[in-house]
Amino acid sequence: MTRQERSLCRIRKKSMIDILQAKPSHRSVWETLWRQNIVHFGAADMTDDVIETLWQRILNPDHPMQAWLALEKTGQTGPADDDVVGLAHIIVHPHTFSLRDVAYLEDFWVPDTQRGKGIGSQMIKALTIVAKQQDWGRLYWLTAGDNIAAQRLYDRLTDRVDAVLYKIDTA
Repeated sequence: MTRQERSLCRIRKKSMIDILQAKPSHRSVWETLWRQNIVHFGAADMTDDVIETLWQRILNPDHPMQAWLALEKTGQTGPADDDVVGLAHIIVHPHTFSLRDVAYLEDFWVPDTQRGKGIGSQMIKALTIVAKQQDWGRLYWLTAGDNIAAQRLYDRLTDRVDAVLYKIDTA
């Protein structure tokens, strides 16, 4: 399946939430939610050129980064008229133990005003469907140890992995 075909992949739920891969017409709704996310996580000083480069990576079919949006239908005609209620950035990459790619869920965000409505669960289920369609070996992510609300959601959807994360910041 090509990147363009994936951008048309859409999961429709009774709640009128569409979960689809971002395309150029989603720029403004994506950026609105992305800016909420970076403020929440203490990166409000992210420059416009970083945000623009991220968007260009998302749109580039040769780049492994993808953005998926949960859009609540408002009854209007196009994406600009929909309310963006969820955001997921994934990075598809090779795996050393398999010939199949895997997908890392780098960013996952549902605004506080939208939480408790099942949007996060719908998004992860939709991404799982895409992972199966694309024959990715796994969809995986990390969350903060004190993010109990997110852990409750994730514990309902999958099993925890016993692992410890280490990192070295180089910049």
